[in-house]
Amino acid sequence: MTEVASKALLARHGVPVPKGVVVVDEAAVADGVRSLSPPFVLKVIARGLSHKSDVGGVSLRLPDANAVRAAMRAMRQRPALQGAVIDGFLVEEMATAGHEIVVGGVVDPAFGPVIMVGLGGVFVEIFGDVAFRVCPISRSDAHDMLASLKAAPLLAGARGGVVAAIEPLLAVLLAVGGPDGLMMREAEWLGELDINPLIVSDCTVTAVDARIVSRAEAAR
Repeated sequence: MTEVASKALLARHGVPVPKGVVVVDEAAVADGVRSLSPPFVLKVIARGLSHKSDVGGVSLRLPDANAVRAAMRAMRQRPALQGAVIDGFLVEEMATAGHEIVVGGVVDPAFGPVIMVGLGGVFVEIFGDVAFRVCPISRSDAHDMLASLKAAPLLAGARGGVVAAIEPLLAVLLAVGGPDGLMMREAEWLGELDINPLIVSDCTVTAVDARIVSRAEAAR
């Protein structure tokens, strides 16, 4: 699924996502961003491209429509995007700054739906600070998963940092892996789910990037 489709599915299951719009060219930018509040994030939509930031396909903190158009022109000139089939661009409102958390899921052949949470962004690959549970999880399970992380003190505001909005974060875990969550309701076709990062501020959570893969696609 594209990022746009993945986020739409997350939103239907109660996971907060940024407000955004898809535009196909520069002429559509002014009308497209009229309903959004700056600063904006611009992301390229290209077939087969999953790690957009690695190839210069993401621009942050764009103050207005002119900056969005300039970023679109710059992206089209990126060497790594020259051979890509660009279907359009996603313009979104920037999320409030906060902790970067990863929420993932997989439908395991033996255990069925499994949910994962951990320190997200680039840190998920560096530290591997994650916790797993077989779905469906309860609120107590979700709380225990967070408490088991080495990063738990960071979420609690260690050394004067941001105190994470734990209740909304627990709600997201339940929306993904709870009894009526996405992993359970979509288990027949779902292969993999990756929300990275989920930005957790002191009062909000926002899934700023998401990737969902069908079971058939994951098996290829």
